[in-house]
Amino acid sequence: MTTTVTIADLDGMAGTDLGHSGWLTVGQERIDTFAEATGDHQWIHVDEEKAKDGPFGGTIAHGYLTLSLVIPLWTELLDVADANTKVNYGLDKVRFPSPVRAGSRVRASGKLVSVEHLAGEGVQLTVDLTVHIEHEDKPACVARPVFRFYR
Repeated sequence: MTTTVTIADLDGMAGTDLGHSGWLTVGQERIDTFAEATGDHQWIHVDEEKAKDGPFGGTIAHGYLTLSLVIPLWTELLDVADANTKVNYGLDKVRFPSPVRAGSRVRASGKLVSVEHLAGEGVQLTVDLTVHIEHEDKPACVARPVFRFYR
């Protein structure tokens, strides 16, 4: 369930557990489209026949594809309703502990680490975000994204 707040509501929310997003399927078509967009056509991502005999038993999503899914999953965790501009400011840390096999479902969980006011009408949020793979013990991605919201 999405937590909807205003910029003013964010004061005092550091440490808040934002729960989980819904599940999102990472199918081969999405992986192939990402390969086309980035030019990364490594066989472990796009060659289903060869990948069957590879280290993962099938094709896997690119790590950066998994990272890109942070945005749609994140927007299910927190909505800053009065922000008219939302910016991905960067990442403090990213790791990919486990591959996402084609056809797997992923979801995100997040915890608000810090809330900092910016000059003017803005706020910067730092979040501990984990992308979980359904039926897997290890996460697909552990990241600390930094977002900025402006009124």
